[in-house]
Amino acid sequence: MIRAEQVTKLFGTYPAVQKLDCEIPKGCIYGLIGANGAGKSTFLRLVTGVYRADEGQVTLDGECVYENPAAKRRMAYVPDELYFLANASMNRMADLYGGIYKGFDRARYKELTEIFGLNPKASTNTFSKGMRRQAATILALCTNPEYIFFDETFDGLDPVVRNLVKNLITEYVMERGTTAIITSHSLRELEDTCDQLALLHKGGIVFESDVQNLKTALFKVQVAFLEPYDRELFQGLDLLDYNQRGSVASFIVRGDRAETKNFLAAKSPALLDILPLSLEEVFIHEMQALGYAFDHILEVE
Repeated sequence: MIRAEQVTKLFGTYPAVQKLDCEIPKGCIYGLIGANGAGKSTFLRLVTGVYRADEGQVTLDGECVYENPAAKRRMAYVPDELYFLANASMNRMADLYGGIYKGFDRARYKELTEIFGLNPKASTNTFSKGMRRQAATILALCTNPEYIFFDETFDGLDPVVRNLVKNLITEYVMERGTTAIITSHSLRELEDTCDQLALLHKGGIVFESDVQNLKTALFKVQVAFLEPYDRELFQGLDLLDYNQRGSVASFIVRGDRAETKNFLAAKSPALLDILPLSLEEVFIHEMQALGYAFDHILEVE
């Protein structure tokens, strides 16, 4: 388990991360979203022991990570700003990784370079931005880590490769019980990959939820009646964003879908549709309920 307790990281007087608390269980893909400057990269560098917290602490299975080589050998990190040795090929980088990580899987490395169509003998200086990110992801996965961290991992990848990377991460976590943290500024990038999602804003987590519960907790209703009515007809439901035009009303409900359908059907509506919301729509309504403007916290793409 990864645990952050009241973690603060200052750069001068600027708090990049401030009083942050979270617990990330094993075997989980944890998505961290936030606008540029929200503190995502700083948080990952705290978790991986690159930075030391100015206040609070980050622990990995109860152990502090900073200046802890044994803990760091259990993790792999693909940062936003990638690093390769000067003029190094992937094979040379694989030798470096193999010297650091005793569990580096050479057979898997060969297999993945072929799947991605990368030339392991070519200098990484000749690779495009997307190819360099693919190379870094392959090298990280082949270390067989217990914990793996990706900072803007899908940045620069075309849709086909993006889906391939998502599938690889998902399969790896499911097969090995690995814990993964993935950051992005785009909610849509993480929607179909993560078990849990957290929204980071001004260095703190303002919202966190299990993705499956998040998707099913809110839904949209469209209903119509032949007789005049108003919002009072729906007393007993937890309504959000109620709108009515003539005989047709649309609103968001927080609650159980089946119970809501039975409740409304008992009123003999002329029209009743219950529709799912996208994860983006769910986040918007949850943020509004907390008093935040979602589009001010995170750019909706």
